[in-house]
Amino acid sequence: MSLLAGSFLGFLIALARIRKIPFLRQVCAVYVSFIRGTPVVLQILVVYSLLPSALNAWFKKTGITIDVFALNPIIYAFFVFSLSTAAGLSEVFRSALLTISRGQLEASFTSGLTYWQAFRRIIIPQALVAALPNLCTATVNLIKNTSLAFMMTVKDITAVAKIEASFGYNYIESYLDIFVIYIIICSVVQGLFKVWEKSLSVFRTGKKDEEQRAEEKGGKKYA
Repeated sequence: MSLLAGSFLGFLIALARIRKIPFLRQVCAVYVSFIRGTPVVLQILVVYSLLPSALNAWFKKTGITIDVFALNPIIYAFFVFSLSTAAGLSEVFRSALLTISRGQLEASFTSGLTYWQAFRRIIIPQALVAALPNLCTATVNLIKNTSLAFMMTVKDITAVAKIEASFGYNYIESYLDIFVIYIIICSVVQGLFKVWEKSLSVFRTGKKDEEQRAEEKGGKKYA
């Protein structure tokens, strides 16, 4: 959920900075600088400590009867990790979009495509190939950062391991368990991104991989 929300928001921030939209560009730059310049732990402490109190005061002032302190803490976890991921991915998307020649966008307009059609069909598929390695890194970092969710009383893998270990003081066994779990999860994610990158390699090279061409050549010869 945080990756999806962060990707959407990060892409919008990247577009705002590339298009040099007045005021919005400066706001996005300050936001990215602030988020990237502070550790996730500090962001969690600030949001989880200040946000509920600020919302509660605002709700009381406006007469809204919502108990923010009764909300599931995982909502705050989604909020923190989404904002943190968006800042990092905005730079990933911005650098990837800048690798695409503006001439391709102009050629799309002359072909009758609208701005969003050109982005969806021409620009984004090519930029995605350039962004995949950094996108994979951001995804893995997000998975690892979720281990800090226990600071917001969210019972993630780390929190469950701590609770279970406290009964029999089996901390070594518990920590080794989550160590292996994170290695497996992150390895699977990296493997999936490699497969995805390979499938999109045609946008980067302008031709298919040697293996694919050899298979097609063999298939035609057999036919």
